[in-house]
Amino acid sequence: MSASILDEIVEKRRADISKKGFDLGFDLPEKRTRGNPVPFVAEKGAVLEVKRASPSKGKIAPDLDAGKTALSYCEAGAAAISVLTEENYFHGNLLDLISVGKSVDDFCSSHPDAQKLAVLRKDFLLCPEEIDVAYRCGADAVLLIARILSADELSCMIKKCESLGMTAFVELRLKEDLDKLASVVKSAEEPGVNKRFLVCGVNARDLSNFRIDLLTPCSMLSEIRGVLGDDARVVFESGIRTPLAAGFAGSLGFTGMLLGEAAAKNPREAGNLVSSFKNGRECAASRFWNEYARKLHAKKSLGKSGCSHSAVDMGKRPFVKICGLTNLDDALCAAMNGADFLGFIFSEKSSRKAGEEVVRKVRRVLDEQYDVPQEKNLPEDCRDEKPFLVGVVTELESDGGKLALRLCRENVLDVIQLHGKKAVSDFYADPKNLELSHYAVVNVSSESDLEDLETLRKFGEPRILVDSKTVSAIGGTGVQVGGELVKKVSSKIPLWLAGGIGPENVAGIIKDFSPELIDVASGVESEPGVKDCDKLLKLDEEINRACMVK
Repeated sequence: MSASILDEIVEKRRADISKKGFDLGFDLPEKRTRGNPVPFVAEKGAVLEVKRASPSKGKIAPDLDAGKTALSYCEAGAAAISVLTEENYFHGNLLDLISVGKSVDDFCSSHPDAQKLAVLRKDFLLCPEEIDVAYRCGADAVLLIARILSADELSCMIKKCESLGMTAFVELRLKEDLDKLASVVKSAEEPGVNKRFLVCGVNARDLSNFRIDLLTPCSMLSEIRGVLGDDARVVFESGIRTPLAAGFAGSLGFTGMLLGEAAAKNPREAGNLVSSFKNGRECAASRFWNEYARKLHAKKSLGKSGCSHSAVDMGKRPFVKICGLTNLDDALCAAMNGADFLGFIFSEKSSRKAGEEVVRKVRRVLDEQYDVPQEKNLPEDCRDEKPFLVGVVTELESDGGKLALRLCRENVLDVIQLHGKKAVSDFYADPKNLELSHYAVVNVSSESDLEDLETLRKFGEPRILVDSKTVSAIGGTGVQVGGELVKKVSSKIPLWLAGGIGPENVAGIIKDFSPELIDVASGVESEPGVKDCDKLLKLDEEINRACMVK
C-alpha cells in the first residue's frame, strides 16, 4: 500500500461518512446491548482477527462467517478478537462487529470460568462519533492509528474512549506517532491519562510499502514504556505467520500479539499460535534482538552525528560486520575502524578458522575497553558501542560447531551465524537451540533460492544474511550477489548483504541498495585470515564518504 493509497482510504472514509453518516448506512442498535466494556489485553495474550481481505493480499477469507470464526477464536484461547470493519479495502462491516460480540457473549455464558474476551473495532477511525458507533455495536476497544490523526484528534478520541469505559488501542510506528502520544500524555489534565483505558500497538508492517520488519515493534517498545511507564501494555502487530514466529514475539516482552492473516486463513491453527505466544519467555535470542533493535533505533534517530563524524548521516550508515577474524590485533583493528560485528569462523574446512583462545581473548579485551565509557573523550550521544561477537557455523555436529554453541551459551559469543541449509536444519531440529541468539545465511544465485529466505521469514527470523552462492565455497569467495536479486530481497526485508564487498565498491553498494548491514571478509584481507588494517581504514572512510550529509 503506497502512501497515496493510505490517503485514498482516509478520503474514501470521509466521503462515506459524508454520504451515509457515521452508521455507514447500516441499521444499527440505538443503544449498546452488551454489558460494560471488557478491558483489552489486560494480561498477556493473543488478539485474533476476523479479516476477509487486505490491500496487499487481496481476498484472504471472503466467505468467512464472522460469528462462527469468532467462536473458534474463543475456543482457541484468544484474549481478544479484532474485527476489521472497513468496507472498501478489507471488505468488513459493522454487522460483523455485532455478530462477533454476540458470539463472544454466547461463549462466555457457556464457559463461566473462562477469561472474558474483549472485542476490538479495527478501522481507520477519524472522529469521536465513530467511537460512539463502535460502542453501540458492542466494541470494547477501538483502534486509533496515530499516523492519520493529529495530536489534538488523538487526544480527543482517547478521552472519548475513557468516558465510555472503552480501551483506546493506539497504533504507533514512526517517531512522529510517539511524539503525538507523548504530547497527549503531557498535556492531559491531572490525574492524566488513565492507562487502564490505553493500550499501544506497534505494526511490524509499514503501511507505505507493506514491507514487514519484525524488529520495528522491538525498537519502539522501550520508547513507549519511556512515555507511559514500565507497566504500559504494548501489542506486537502483524507479520506473525507460524507458531515459531509467535513464540519469538512472545519472548520479546510484549503484552499482546495481534494476528490477522495467519488466523483468518487457518482458524484451526489459531490455538497453536496463541499458546506459542503465551509460552514465549525471555531468552538469549530475544535479549540479543532487543539490543540490536535498540542500536538500530538509536542510529536512525541520531541522523547527522554531532561528534567526530559530524558530516556523516549515521542513519544511512550500515552496520558493518568484519568476518574471518583469526587474531586479536585484527579484531581490535576492525573494531577501531567502525566494525559493529566481529565474525569468527568455526569450520574445520575454512582457511579462516578461529581458535577458542583467540575468541576468549577478544571478548576479554573488548569487555575491559567498552565497559568503562567515561574514559572515552566522546559526547554521550555518539560514543562507540561494543561490537557483537559472531560465531559462524557450517556444521553443528563438528567440533567447531559444538564449540561455537558452547561459547554462545557462555556469553563469550553474542550470536551464532548459521551458514548453509544443513546448519540451519540441524539447529532447528533441537528446540532448545532456538533460545540461543542466532541468524541464518541464505546463499543465492537465482530467484529460486529466495524460497529459503521466505521459509526463514515464516519461522520468525527477524534478519537473514544474503550471500553469494558458488560451487567451491560458502563464504569469503569475493563473489557478489546479482543486483536484481539484491533488489528483490530488499523489497521484502531489511537488507543484510555479504559477498564481494570491499573498499573499492562499498560506496556504490550503499548508494544502490541502502543495506542495513554489510558483511566483509576477503575484501579487507592481505591473505585469507589476515586482515589489512589499511584496507579496514579505507573501508570505513568509503562508507562514511557514501553517507555524507549533503
